[in-house]
Amino acid sequence: MELILSIAIGVMTACGVWLILRPRTYQVIIGLSLLSYAVNLFIFGVGGVKTNVPPLLGDGTASHALADPVPQALVLTAIVIGFATTALFLVVLLASRGLTGTDHVDGRSDRK
Repeated sequence: MELILSIAIGVMTACGVWLILRPRTYQVIIGLSLLSYAVNLFIFGVGGVKTNVPPLLGDGTASHALADPVPQALVLTAIVIGFATTALFLVVLLASRGLTGTDHVDGRSDRK
């Protein structure tokens, strides 16, 4: 399970960095979102991937067998903050496109 999670984090990070380096602002925003999702998965994976373990403490359940709730809370908070940041980036993208008439990061519409 950890191998699949590591591969997913690596692929999402690589795709996010590639999209951040693209010339159009929408691609940059999608790249930032992918990069933030990769970081969220990394934080979630740091908490420990547990399978076939009950989520609640029972009478005979040892506390070391449970997943750490702190990374889960951090990821939930990061998702909310990332959604708000993406919405703000989209508003800035629309305002920039309205003012400049292009959606390139450097403000030029031709790539020579």
